[in-house]
Amino acid sequence: MNQATCCPDSLIESYAERLKVCGHPVRLKILCLIEKENACVSELWQCLQQSQPVISQHLAVLKNKGIVSSAVDGNRRIYSISDDFVKAIIKSFPHQV
Repeated sequence: MNQATCCPDSLIESYAERLKVCGHPVRLKILCLIEKENACVSELWQCLQQSQPVISQHLAVLKNKGIVSSAVDGNRRIYSISDDFVKAIIKSFPHQV
């Protein structure tokens, strides 16, 4: 193996940063739920049995890093995964029925 076959450092650093942000258990759960079906904060905190401020704080971190995005639908803010790298990882998780 030679230097040309290695991933560039800038790419590795970008992936490592995104993995680090997504590595928190609550954030990972949020991403799994969002991947199945775009959701709003109230749906997420009820499903995860966490307080609304906790879920909002984790969503803010994910949004700040460009991993999720949101859109307004009536009086709800709907979240979705916007980072293709993260989306591919989350989609690869086995989901129990």
